Amino acid sequence: MKAELLGRNLADLRQLVVAWGLEPYRGNQLYHALYAERRFSLAEMTNLPKPLRQELAGLASITLPRIVRRYDSRDGTRRYVFSLQAADSPRQEAGRQTVESVFMPDTDDARPFAGRDTLCISSQAGCAVDCKFCMTATLGLRRNLTAGEILGQVLAALADNQGHLLPQTNIVLMGQGEPLLNYDAVMASVRLFCHPGGLNLAQRHLTLSTSGIVPGIQKMAQETVRPKLAVSLNATTDQTRTRIMPINKKYPLEQLMEVCRLYPLRSWERLTFEYVLLKDVNDSDDDAHRLRKLVSKIRCKVNLIPLNPGPAPGALPFEPPAPERVATFQKILTSRGLLAFLRRPRGQDVLAACGQLALLEVAKNASTASSM
Repeated sequence: MKAELLGRNLADLRQLVVAWGLEPYRGNQLYHALYAERRFSLAEMTNLPKPLRQELAGLASITLPRIVRRYDSRDGTRRYVFSLQAADSPRQEAGRQTVESVFMPDTDDARPFAGRDTLCISSQAGCAVDCKFCMTATLGLRRNLTAGEILGQVLAALADNQGHLLPQTNIVLMGQGEPLLNYDAVMASVRLFCHPGGLNLAQRHLTLSTSGIVPGIQKMAQETVRPKLAVSLNATTDQTRTRIMPINKKYPLEQLMEVCRLYPLRSWERLTFEYVLLKDVNDSDDDAHRLRKLVSKIRCKVNLIPLNPGPAPGALPFEPPAPERVATFQKILTSRGLLAFLRRPRGQDVLAACGQLALLEVAKNASTASSM
């Protein structure tokens, strides 16, 4: 079986080429060609001699996630359905899995994404956390993604949008899955994103969103290279949070907020709290006052996200609040100086908005980029 190169770090590649009887520096050349030059065919790695490229073609492969379908929203957002490489273990589901990512280009009215392109990527195929307001939860957990599959979503999407990318790209681990339940692969991909000899992404341009996996937050706090942290909070009492986020039974609010208060923020960063607003569930004035109090001792901001609808009426057991209710909720938060932003939906018409990624077909504005 050929060795898969995508997702391997510099040390891994150096070790691999030595096992093939080559000098370690050939691993450096592979790393540079793959990540800095973004060459995904050994034949195109011109920093290697042609005879060596031909030899390596029999030993190694580079497998990018393949675009199965691409859905283009009227606001410029693109939702990708990617086919992944087959699972490594026969215990995992047979055959190829699919997963989704979203590319959000900067547009004049696309706040808060102005001035940069943003890629929302997945860390798992499906999700096991079972948040009741999220369509991804209907998939269940299919499997964890490898570091190469996480990284590959970014490389494939950037290649597809080549020619009209802005200089800055932000990456958010907010797609399918709970990143902190696939910790090792996620952090391996983070280190590859940020390595100065490769993709060289600044840590401030990388964000990880979690439903509140307390041990994972504590572990990530100790990492030298780590993304910014966003916590999907969504309720101000244990009763409500457990109702809409069953993970709260394991990691209740008091425990979650304590680990957030202790989280070692860097001088330039704020912790982000995400709050999905559900009509008559978590959107009252009392909720707003409690939320302000909960986060008052943390250097943070709050992103308010009115519920994005499911693909059909009744697909989700909740509704978004009226715009006036959302405005009042935000005003209560900001009246004492808390930074609270209303996150405008992107790609809602092609089911690309927050909480909508559930591998659903969309006829409108759909374009087939390739077939399996």
